[in-house]
Amino acid sequence: MNIENGTIAVQYARSVITDEALFTRKSYDVRLPASFDEPVGVFVTINTYPGLALRGCIGFPEPEYPLRDALEHSARSACHDPRFLDIQDYELRDIVVEVTILTPPKPIAVKNKEDLLNAIKLGRDGLMLEYRGRRSVFLPQVPGDWGWDVKEYLENLCQKAGVGRDKWKDKDCEISSFRGQIFKETSPDGDIVEVEE
Repeated sequence: MNIENGTIAVQYARSVITDEALFTRKSYDVRLPASFDEPVGVFVTINTYPGLALRGCIGFPEPEYPLRDALEHSARSACHDPRFLDIQDYELRDIVVEVTILTPPKPIAVKNKEDLLNAIKLGRDGLMLEYRGRRSVFLPQVPGDWGWDVKEYLENLCQKAGVGRDKWKDKDCEISSFRGQIFKETSPDGDIVEVEE
């Protein structure tokens, strides 16, 4: 995605978040490029500003819906992330919005599970875990935000799924990777930039 469409994606997510906080539906009037009709995985992240603490993050790791629909649903849902209180209208000037466009997840092929430690590149690879009906996802930027190494990344992915921290080693545990293209506001409702890997 180019920076122009990335900018539109973030602006649209911001308008949906504003709608949700103000109980309006003005974002339905926004005209989006035809490319937003293509299915793509996407996450919308809301961070506080200037502290950049996580305030909400919801999305679709797989290309299930057209980008326009996935963006809208993710942005609305991020306002009600169950880990936090709902976003309120007075917060709109104290948050920054980030949109991550995802490539489709692909299982990481390794001969044995310990090889995952060398197959995963921090900062590039987002991860999705599927294990006995449990599932969890981390975006590529998460381990850098927390200062994790690859083993800690896998352990926390297991923990997020509600399974033992070492279940990534289990033969029944499937780990898939994906990449993310990140566009974000530099300040509340301010300039939008693409984050380089």
